[in-house]
Amino acid sequence: MLAFATLAGLPTAYDFEPHPMSQLTIATRESRLAMWQAEHVQARLVQLGHQVKLLGMTTQGDQILDRALSKVGGKGLFVKELEVALEQGQADLAVHSLKDVPMELPAGFSLACVMAREDPRDAFVSNQYANLASLPQGAVVGTSSLRRMALLRALRPDLKIEPLRGNLDTRLRKLDEGQYAAIVLAAAGLKRLGLGQRIGDTFAPTAMLPAAGQGALGIEVRSQRQDVIDALAPLADRTTWLAVSAERAVSRAMGGSCSMPLAAFATLQGDTLTLDAAWGDPEGVLALVKVRASAAVTDLASATAVGERVAAELRAGVLANGGSLLAPDASQDQA
Repeated sequence: MLAFATLAGLPTAYDFEPHPMSQLTIATRESRLAMWQAEHVQARLVQLGHQVKLLGMTTQGDQILDRALSKVGGKGLFVKELEVALEQGQADLAVHSLKDVPMELPAGFSLACVMAREDPRDAFVSNQYANLASLPQGAVVGTSSLRRMALLRALRPDLKIEPLRGNLDTRLRKLDEGQYAAIVLAAAGLKRLGLGQRIGDTFAPTAMLPAAGQGALGIEVRSQRQDVIDALAPLADRTTWLAVSAERAVSRAMGGSCSMPLAAFATLQGDTLTLDAAWGDPEGVLALVKVRASAAVTDLASATAVGERVAAELRAGVLANGGSLLAPDASQDQA
């Protein structure tokens, strides 16, 4: 659920005058990247006159490191404990990497703010090789993202792709220990933590289409907390919010989660939104299915409509290509 119903469907910094509150509490995961993101929001709110403290929490997603998320419950594992804190009044808002937020929020919760996007691209990280093309045949590349698996296999079917779990520091440590020739990470996280020098190459979105919401921060609140929603309005970025609304609409319509090899990425030039989406086969057997559409958008509803139209075309293309829209693990569970 979206928190605003203004004429344009989006808040703007001039819609509300800041109303300083006595105290706001931000619920956040305790990884270094999650804390950076929460502290970034905290600093912005303090600049607006609010008093803000952090409530660090460990989520189930942080604790399960020996299995792919697609096998144990998906993206909701990173947000459930934070939502409980909101529901019980321990926190007023929760800061998330938007790509980790489920497409449907529970009743009573809203996405109240989407902030300006960092670099949405995927990054190639290696201690030995400059880019994907320079990897030797059969090299081991680390990622647990089905999307990245599918796109990597489309680019380099000879590579051996192995699971890679853990927070950002853990993933880099595993690379440095020699477990992988290279790993693929979100460029945004590396840049936010001052680790941009670890990026050997960035994938053009045309080659490695990002995940829906990648690089953006989303702030979740209880739907009835209009006071918090108003306080967050100056932090919202209209361009990013329109783009990610289209992207998330694709994923929502496709039933997307981390258990579906799905990518969606939108850009906005003036009022024209261009949305690219792709479905891939993690095993590399079936060809990639890609869809692109452009349309004028002025609000969240029109951006969402573009996403839904692209999803319908993508769905038809996947089925025509012999693919399945059933999440891989769901099909295994039923077998």
